[in-house]
Amino acid sequence: MEASTASTYRSDSEEDSGSDNDVHTSQLGTKEYWEDAYRRELETFQDIGDVGEIWFGEESMSRVLKWMDKANIPEDAAILDIGTGNGAFLVELAKHGFRNLTGIDYSAASVQLAKSVLQAEDLTHVSIKEVDFCGGELEGFDVCIDKGTFDAISLNPDRSRQVTHLYLQALKGAVKDGGVFSITSCNWTKQQLLETFSQGFEFVQELPTPTFQFGGKKGNSVTALVFKRVR
Repeated sequence: MEASTASTYRSDSEEDSGSDNDVHTSQLGTKEYWEDAYRRELETFQDIGDVGEIWFGEESMSRVLKWMDKANIPEDAAILDIGTGNGAFLVELAKHGFRNLTGIDYSAASVQLAKSVLQAEDLTHVSIKEVDFCGGELEGFDVCIDKGTFDAISLNPDRSRQVTHLYLQALKGAVKDGGVFSITSCNWTKQQLLETFSQGFEFVQELPTPTFQFGGKKGNSVTALVFKRVR
């Protein structure tokens, strides 16, 4: 469920003010939406071999990989791709030399698509599982990476606050003590993400993202942060 939700321009003043952790709800926050979307992408892949859209683009994947290089993440580190979508980021991680990779998604069509994409790349050693991350079943990962999944689930029109809480609890269980969590978001400002993950996580750094100038104010449409798991 790697998601490219509607980007929101955030100015520096909005970054500083962000005590309100609400975003507008959307069908993008429902499992049914993603199941339908990935079912269509699976059919396209089976027909013509097109893997579909790479959410947040190749620049986002490159940004995270550069951080992992600088952070000296070991090639045998246990890495979890939260909401793997079509598995494109797992392919890049594997090509980068990482060997202990797991991708999860709650969409059965996404899982089938990701497995097909990885098989086509001869990367059958990568583990793909149909799992709802908010179920809290996962543990033991050195690195957890989210590129849009938190965005999507927090748009759930029926229980946005509940799933946000469940996501945080699941993340605490999934990341080892001292492990790291990287999140890329186009719905949440830096300040909002710092507040959301203040319990159980320590802010490490902000990854550089494109900035824009509009109406005399400077801001960005994407935020990328890294946290460390602490007790």
